[in-house]
Amino acid sequence: MSTRHVYNITGMTCDHCAVTIKNALERLSGVSAEVSFEERKAIIDAPESLDPGILAETIRNAGYGLTDHEGSPDFAVIIGSGSGAFAAAIQLASSGKNVTMIERGTLGGTCVNIGCVPSKIFIRQAELAHHAAHGPFPGISISDVVPDLPRLRRQQKDRVDALRASKYAHILEIFPGIRFLKGTASFVDSRTLRVVCEDGTVQSITGDRILIVSGARPAVPEIPGLADVPYWTSTEALKAENLPEHLLVLGGGFVACELGQAFRRMGSNVTLFERGPGLLSGFDPDLGAGLKEAFSVEGIGVTTRIRIESVRYKGHRFTLSTDQGFFTGDALLVAAGRTPNTEGLNLGAAGVQTDVRGYIRVDDHLRTNVSHIYAAGDCTTLPPFVYVAAASGTRAAANMLGDDQSLDVSLLPEVIFTDPAVAVVGMTEAQAGRRGLDVEVRVLGLDAVPRALANFDTRGFIKLVAEKGTGRLLGAHILAGSAGEMIQTAHLAILHQMTVQDLGDRLFPYLTMVEGIKLAAQSFTKEVANLSCCAG
Repeated sequence: MSTRHVYNITGMTCDHCAVTIKNALERLSGVSAEVSFEERKAIIDAPESLDPGILAETIRNAGYGLTDHEGSPDFAVIIGSGSGAFAAAIQLASSGKNVTMIERGTLGGTCVNIGCVPSKIFIRQAELAHHAAHGPFPGISISDVVPDLPRLRRQQKDRVDALRASKYAHILEIFPGIRFLKGTASFVDSRTLRVVCEDGTVQSITGDRILIVSGARPAVPEIPGLADVPYWTSTEALKAENLPEHLLVLGGGFVACELGQAFRRMGSNVTLFERGPGLLSGFDPDLGAGLKEAFSVEGIGVTTRIRIESVRYKGHRFTLSTDQGFFTGDALLVAAGRTPNTEGLNLGAAGVQTDVRGYIRVDDHLRTNVSHIYAAGDCTTLPPFVYVAAASGTRAAANMLGDDQSLDVSLLPEVIFTDPAVAVVGMTEAQAGRRGLDVEVRVLGLDAVPRALANFDTRGFIKLVAEKGTGRLLGAHILAGSAGEMIQTAHLAILHQMTVQDLGDRLFPYLTMVEGIKLAAQSFTKEVANLSCCAG
């Protein structure tokens, strides 16, 4: 089997130079070459067993130089084409560096294609369908809402396609320094990648810097029978054009909760199965309990502390055998976390270290244990959020250029797009206690927030954690319809070490949901129920 190599060559002055290089290369056994003086380029087919360094050495020995190797710049090779990859590529290309980006799947990665964008479109569609029939205002309601799911999916796909074109494909057009290569990459050594291209050809790519941004995919637990049934992951669920009568969901995290509620609001019966004690493990337990209560009102079943023993599929029905009995449904969504796309990269050949789950270990400068190899996004030990991926890609690129930028994820706002939504930042009461901090906690129900009363939607609460004595805000945990729009205020307050007194003294626009943070801060020193509207 042969491998194709592409070199950009310096020092050629005429067509005779191209002939000289061609002849020198073809003296090597099994090598054929086409060399163009006009393009200053050599395209070489060589045996896969031939060390690419010999080709480069042959060109140099003939009296010519190389500006890049194998069509990828000597400077940077990026594995992946998602948000983190493009953030890095734009930074590098804007600095005059050439970049080769290698993608085995769809341009744009997870977020725009099968993650954030299509899921939020579906969630919004389901929200409108739900409120049309079950809104809080009895004078405005439509009974028997029947969503046209195929039409909604076409709208979803059109928006995804448009965003991929404008935010990814267009970037490749306006930055000629970014070369896009469709294929599957794996390491040969710490500077060389073997790429099996979409057309079946094999290329060898090298770079002075390498950035791994290969992403992650839905994890599939090892449950007897699961591999043999037509289950969904989030990818298939977001493409389904037929609503199941009864959707069974394995998991209680953000994907399970978001998509489970959306399908329920579209008209499916839904049951979630969580092996832990409650929904959203890892968050303040009051958030999971409050969301479970909201789900119960909508008719979403939640079964916790359950062990799935096996899965069967017969007659278009799934049967879950569990330690709490048997459950049946006509669709099964597996939403049991994520796993990194690193197993096919042959990281061992490059000496890159991972944790036991396969996530690449990086420091706060996005460096792996190999000095010239960086990693960013969901394939790393960083928190798996697209805004973290983009920020890590930008900083990795800056550091590849010689800068000294770190990424601090110690204070990270997070949002789960259920209804009511969940948003958190900073420490829980338990986390503060484990750090030896003495804290005070206040929980403000949304029935104390004027905008929630005006909305006729008082589901949820705002919980603030503050350091006792100083009043310094340490954490905010919100369950509310607009929680995602509120949380950044708390993030900035914690970042700038504001106290709850400072926060309670700020001017907040009246009849906004974010005013609830001010009221929750005031509740540390005042009885909010005894204040008038807009009380300062």
